[in-house]
Amino acid sequence: MEEVLEFTIDPDSVSGRLDVIVAKASGLSRAKVQRLIEEGHVLVDGRPRKAGFKPSPGQKIHLSFPPPEPGGILPEPIPLKILYEDDDLLVIDKPPGLVVHPGAGHKTGTLVHALLHHSPEIAAIGEKGRPGIVHRLDKDTSGVMVVAKTEVVKRSLQQQFKERTVKKTYLALVRRAVREDQGRIELPIDRHEADRKRMGVGTKKGREAATAYQVLQRFPEFTLLLLHPETGRTHQIRVHLA
Repeated sequence: MEEVLEFTIDPDSVSGRLDVIVAKASGLSRAKVQRLIEEGHVLVDGRPRKAGFKPSPGQKIHLSFPPPEPGGILPEPIPLKILYEDDDLLVIDKPPGLVVHPGAGHKTGTLVHALLHHSPEIAAIGEKGRPGIVHRLDKDTSGVMVVAKTEVVKRSLQQQFKERTVKKTYLALVRRAVREDQGRIELPIDRHEADRKRMGVGTKKGREAATAYQVLQRFPEFTLLLLHPETGRTHQIRVHLA
């Protein structure tokens, strides 16, 4: 069944461009909304309009999400550990060693391939190559992931992650003795100057990054930490604990 989003322009709202209004209401990028408008998937009071059209208060906006394009990523029967599932979302326990979505060097055998086998309907949800994905975990990291099964839920989850209302907690075993029982690591993260495929700390152009930690248990050569990343940089925890 085709998924749609319908809403009415607030009588008290300030007039603006159609593409800007729809992007804000849907959570989609403005570029994607403009493509949908060009393809006739956005109607104002039942009529197609240009991206620059300015709807009036009280007019009804209808956005229909097109079906997925044929081809693309093929489903694979990869086992999933499902913690919860309903018509809107799926919660899984991702094992270490499993890549979340296809990319360079990982064309098959990813979590996305497994999700498409379990729930084919998510093929139309989200970005091409990342259906249903609203957040990710590194290949070697295990943990809970939430997957969207509808566009509405995807936008809602993405907004929650963006506003940091989702609390992320990680466990890490580090090969060192951590003296303080708790603390906060605040170091900027950027691409490594010598190896652009790696991330590093301390560069002037690095992006702000902060991770709070608490010691759970100490061993002769290791320390078990409970971590709360306050920002979401690539490989943040691994870089901060290096």
